[in-house]
Amino acid sequence: MTQHRIYRMKFSGVYPLYVQKAERKNRTKAEVDQVIRWLTGYTQEQLDHQIAIESTFEEFFANAPQLNPNVALIKGVVCGVRVEEVEDPLMRKVRYLDKLIDELAKGKAMEKVLRG
Repeated sequence: MTQHRIYRMKFSGVYPLYVQKAERKNRTKAEVDQVIRWLTGYTQEQLDHQIAIESTFEEFFANAPQLNPNVALIKGVVCGVRVEEVEDPLMRKVRYLDKLIDELAKGKAMEKVLRG
């Protein structure tokens, strides 16, 4: 089976797009970072390091300290695909992140984005 190209993409290349998407909707880089830290278990320093060393998405999620135990609560459609039905574990993590950023950009309250 061929590996999806997003796995080889640098997280640092997509991260600014996440921030731009959020900022266009009056959200902040700090909120984007908070969402990413909630999902992955990274500290801010660890997140900054992953960006600095230009980790691929595969490396970014492989190095994540611990996926949040509430990820199963992330449901909905991203790019026409229902997140909870994505079979590939790595692609599901990528879609979880996409869904959280979408919710943030749509103005959802942070406590709801973080399944609080």
